[in-house]
Amino acid sequence: MHHLRVLLLDDHVLFREGLRRLLINEPDVESVAECGTSAEALAVLAREALDLVLLDFDLGDETGASFVARAKQLGYQGKILMVTAGMIPLDVAVARSQGVSGIFLKHNSPALLVEAIRHVACGGEWMDSRAVAPETAPAAQPAQEITAALTQRELQVLRSVFEGLTNKEIAHKTGVSQSSVKATLQRLFEKTGVRTRAQLVRIAIERSLETAK
Repeated sequence: MHHLRVLLLDDHVLFREGLRRLLINEPDVESVAECGTSAEALAVLAREALDLVLLDFDLGDETGASFVARAKQLGYQGKILMVTAGMIPLDVAVARSQGVSGIFLKHNSPALLVEAIRHVACGGEWMDSRAVAPETAPAAQPAQEITAALTQRELQVLRSVFEGLTNKEIAHKTGVSQSSVKATLQRLFEKTGVRTRAQLVRIAIERSLETAK
């Protein structure tokens, strides 16, 4: 019997442990690793052959989209099933454009998740329409208009945030101090009207999608 080799990436320990215990009972599924950060998961991808990544969309300071981008850069060609409490339409559009094979809601049953894992692993697509949160906020300023007002340093930091780099890694990449990176991030928050790194990632993604049109 071929075992589906699966990696779990979720920043909530209890949820990861629950998934691990669930998969232990499936004879055709092997949980290769349970990771809490993108860095841990990417290290596993670099050394292990995997069939599927179960990916939480909200990873705290970053989104699942930035992990997918970095995994593709490493040459990962397996399937990705996002397991989430909910995503806005833009996030869903980005996930699909990146080649994610499925979006699964966390409040569904464990049995349904196992079904989704097998379906995606066999080449199918699993997209739960209820994963898309209703748009209640007013239309946002287009990302291209926002980023047009950014300096080259701010754009460089924005791209680095999209890549999932930490402040320390951004400082090393750009040749400035971490305090300078923090100051630039604060200016980005003010200029874009967002409050978190994850929201900055969405700005970067939206701009790239608009540019590609």
